[in-house]
Amino acid sequence: MTTVESTGRVVGHLRAMWLRVEGHWVWYRRYWSSSLYSSGLQPVLFLAAMGLGFGSQVEPGAATGGLSYLHYVAPAMLLSGAVMFAVGESSYPVLSGFKWQKQYIAVTATPITPGQLLGGQLLWVCMRLLLAGASYLVIASLFGAWLNAGALLVVPIGVLTGLACAAPVTALAASTFDEGERFAAVFRFVVMPMTLFAGTFFPITQIPLALRWLAWISPLWHGNELARGVTLGGLGPLPALGHAAFLGGVVLAGILVARHWFYRRLVV
Repeated sequence: MTTVESTGRVVGHLRAMWLRVEGHWVWYRRYWSSSLYSSGLQPVLFLAAMGLGFGSQVEPGAATGGLSYLHYVAPAMLLSGAVMFAVGESSYPVLSGFKWQKQYIAVTATPITPGQLLGGQLLWVCMRLLLAGASYLVIASLFGAWLNAGALLVVPIGVLTGLACAAPVTALAASTFDEGERFAAVFRFVVMPMTLFAGTFFPITQIPLALRWLAWISPLWHGNELARGVTLGGLGPLPALGHAAFLGGVVLAGILVARHWFYRRLVV
């Protein structure tokens, strides 16, 4: 049996968050295969189905910027996969930390604060998004899905877009005591419509103007615009800055609300 001796020192903020990441990593390295489909294979299968399969029937035109449908849809597939993964990792697992497994209560019984616990949780989600995005980037390159080195920027854009969804959903999970159909409703009425109508498979100009604002307020549309801008071109600096600022604002708002609920539920 390993004996752990107390050093008598309180760790710093970054070290405290990293300890939470290490806790996730201990679990992940044993059970990584159970999440292989959701975090890695799912976006690739979507790319094969939509980019290669369905895309073979789509002629290059104005809607795709004169490019093949594979090139048009490849960056968006990474982002839609990131969104689905981020929402999944921030819903039931976070609620479980409070309600069922109660590991959040155990962690905050140590000198680690609820804010540091939240930071470690979101940092872990970012690392998983980075790993999944890099894997997708490599596999999609085997399909010839990328036109230039700008594809490397799609991975951090995917992380930012995923975090823009993970932070608010983490706040929702932290404020949930009886989950009921809440998370199922989020997937059914928010995530799926956002995936279908936020510019993933076709430009939102095809959507009636009265409904187009729903795409404008979705993090995925802003991520799609950024990702296509760096891979296909046609996006100016100011619009790119606007999209990035929107995503950053959603992340910040989500973190602030989540932090409030983490402290409210974990500080006696």
